[in-house]
Amino acid sequence: MPYLVKPEHLAPAVLDPIPVNDALPRTAVIGAGSSGITAAKALYEAGIPFDCFEQGSALGGNWLLDNPNGQSACYETLEINTSGARMAFSDFPMPAHYPPYPRHEQIYAYFEKYVDHFGFRHTITFNTTVQDVSRDADGGWLVRIKGPQGEHAQKYDAVLVANGHHWDPRWPEPTYPGTFDGEQIHAHDYRSGDQLQGRDVVVVGAGNSAMDIAVEASHRANTVSLSIRRGQWVLRKFLLGKPSDQVALPGWLPWWVTGVRLRIGAITSGGLRKYGLPQPEHKPGQSHPVQSEEIRKRLAAGKVTVRPGIERFDGDAVVFLDGTRTPADLIVWATGYKVTFPFLDPALIAASQNDLPLFKRTVHPDLPGLYFIGLVQPVGAVMPLAEAQSVWIAETLAGRYAPPRVAEIRKQMAKDHERNKRQFYASPRHTMEVDFDHYLWDLDRERRRGYQRVANGAQAFPRHGDDRSNDDRSQP
Repeated sequence: MPYLVKPEHLAPAVLDPIPVNDALPRTAVIGAGSSGITAAKALYEAGIPFDCFEQGSALGGNWLLDNPNGQSACYETLEINTSGARMAFSDFPMPAHYPPYPRHEQIYAYFEKYVDHFGFRHTITFNTTVQDVSRDADGGWLVRIKGPQGEHAQKYDAVLVANGHHWDPRWPEPTYPGTFDGEQIHAHDYRSGDQLQGRDVVVVGAGNSAMDIAVEASHRANTVSLSIRRGQWVLRKFLLGKPSDQVALPGWLPWWVTGVRLRIGAITSGGLRKYGLPQPEHKPGQSHPVQSEEIRKRLAAGKVTVRPGIERFDGDAVVFLDGTRTPADLIVWATGYKVTFPFLDPALIAASQNDLPLFKRTVHPDLPGLYFIGLVQPVGAVMPLAEAQSVWIAETLAGRYAPPRVAEIRKQMAKDHERNKRQFYASPRHTMEVDFDHYLWDLDRERRRGYQRVANGAQAFPRHGDDRSNDDRSQP
């Protein structure tokens, strides 16, 4: 069945402390955003000894407006693009009074309640920055942190990276020719319509943030131009009065079925070509979905003018590829983000062009004990996928799951990579793209296979000094 969290799925509150099993691998979690907190919950419930480090003074990551950690891209009008029942963690439904697509402050409040309901707030160490993560001499991990108690290093058997991938802005490279006299900001620095008030604004991009900012600018700015190089299918959030993403299908179905569903959504939403947007060269489903209920109204009202890509700057104006020009004193670059890990040596691991091959988007085959949580761009919400990844890794650390041989891992990674290339057009935006329901179904299938490997005598997790996870002889 498709993923849909209902009130009856609520798990009992955790009222008593869960004992820690010090015989299990000691683990570090980096970040207390939506991925970090679900990782902490999974480890806590499994009795695994761990520390969760958050560089700010609050949890919530990208969903907390003006998060003290300085990394949040949240803005005043932000609301989710996945309905609450499809975004919620599997055992913690969103409150019944929430709208179908909750706002950012409601999502933040939901995260706060989640942490307290399951009783693991005490496991999060705030105001602490992870400065470096490196391999230890005996095969573990050395984590250097800086916090209120100063700077020091700690040894861990495993590290779960949950630092998010919407915090390091991607600016246009190379820069456009000419000079621009006005202000330039990235969408990451946009907070409210006050920044747009009375301005001549050019928004560059065709994703969800670009649409949101252009809509808000249409109510606040003098003029608004939306510069789009490549056409996108812009879906509506509702279909026949129901959240459109709840018209979902079982995850075991092939991708082309999901593609058909998205095409139906695009057709019923109506094209934007009549408003001046370029016709997409790809089919619906071959790019990350873009959703907006308001952009059509603002385009039809003439409050947003669609422009092609930028050719050059000309002082107080922007010149576009079709030769048109518009006065501008503010450019908002909604041009996406780079995937970076400031605490990892690029010589050890890096995501060139946002491409970091991982087994099930989580496990690096060459670095035992290093895991990535939430490093996915799903056709759907990240949170349930991060939860499933976290439970999977907790099972691994607790000895209940064993991975396949490394050769099989690489074979599956190559297969997934080729499927991804067929499904989505080539772009740094799509290097982490997955189909939400299929991913959950596929990961659940792999977990069950891993339980059977343990039953057959395979090793679940290598401890310090044991590198057998990289030896195909380690498992039957």
